[in-house]
Amino acid sequence: MHTQRLNLSALSPRVGLSALAVTGLLATAACGTESGSDDSGSGSVGTRQATGITGKQWNVESVTADGKTRDAPAGAHIEFGKDGRVGGNYGCNSFGATAEIKGDTITIGDDAIKTKKACTAEGAMDFESQLGGAISGSTAKVVVNDDKLTLTTEDGYTVKLTADKPAELYGTKWNVTAMTKGAAKGESGVALASEAKGKVHLTFDEDGTVRGQLGCNKVTAKATVGDGTITLGAAGTTRKMCSASLMDTEKTLLKLFGGTVKYQLKGSTLTLTSENGPGVEAVAAK
Repeated sequence: MHTQRLNLSALSPRVGLSALAVTGLLATAACGTESGSDDSGSGSVGTRQATGITGKQWNVESVTADGKTRDAPAGAHIEFGKDGRVGGNYGCNSFGATAEIKGDTITIGDDAIKTKKACTAEGAMDFESQLGGAISGSTAKVVVNDDKLTLTTEDGYTVKLTADKPAELYGTKWNVTAMTKGAAKGESGVALASEAKGKVHLTFDEDGTVRGQLGCNKVTAKATVGDGTITLGAAGTTRKMCSASLMDTEKTLLKLFGGTVKYQLKGSTLTLTSENGPGVEAVAAK
């Protein structure tokens, strides 16, 4: 019987590691496609289908327990890497763990690394607790059906996931889900408050511009995309006044403009980090 062991020995739980940095580190687990994998068809995970779940990002759709189903917040995902690492995001905090795929089961160890953000978005921490309780230190039966993956644990949890479809940088509405005032300094990212949900987004156009919403005001600027970088021009904004929370969010985001930011595009997740500190993580709108 084929056994594939996954571990996170390469991940070091350093104090002060930022959420955005951890997300980027764990995202490397899903880079590439394992040769000989078979992603087509449906059925239980076997010798070939076990490799079919690696090398891609699985977005969490929902978790069901005791007959109650909770929909996942944007950004919740699990990644099984072909090189022996597994990690992801509970919807607020990033995590990593050991795991073993054997036949049609996956046994996942307790968290080996986890960020410690306190997210204020409505229901985010409750969902994180439920998803973490479902997969951490559990054994689950696995069913793959085309781009759908279902985990059913011995404790009665059901986790439904969908294979991530890579998004294009241009023309995609990027909904900002987390930001930090000092990503370059290792500060932890903070999920947006529920008040800002759906009000902070950016869209890059091939004509060399970016437009969007900063929480309160609309923004437009020049955007020159290079090799792993985007040079953003001075921001042009409308001049409304909103709540203190939204204005503080906007003030931080404006620091991204008028300089060069590094960008990383992984599946449906976009991470921007500026030279002077601020950073954001965004997901492609569905």
